[in-house]
Amino acid sequence: MDTGRRRIWTLEQKLAFVAEMERCDNIAAYSRQHDIATSLLYTWRRECRYALAARQVTGADRDHAPMFVPVVADTPQPKSHDVAIEVELGGAVVRIGRTASPGLATAVLEALQVRR
Repeated sequence: MDTGRRRIWTLEQKLAFVAEMERCDNIAAYSRQHDIATSLLYTWRRECRYALAARQVTGADRDHAPMFVPVVADTPQPKSHDVAIEVELGGAVVRIGRTASPGLATAVLEALQVRR
């Protein structure tokens, strides 16, 4: 189902698709109906489950938005040939290595986006 385009989904849209998918008997048919890759729906569902599990473990209050903890690496400067993407935001530098999966890179970059 390669349509040759990339679409940006909001968090609300992803949650709505996942919620509707959970009530669906045939997920493959559901994904075709909405023109979304089945694997993407499963990825969103897995991410939702991880977020819910993290919230339960930390005991986060429902009124608070998810937060990220600053990460400090053992080595401040990786070898330049290991870095594929480097993003600096608010004084923090995130380096994504060449061997990182596209899903991980996407998740990191989405987490850095500022909500307006």
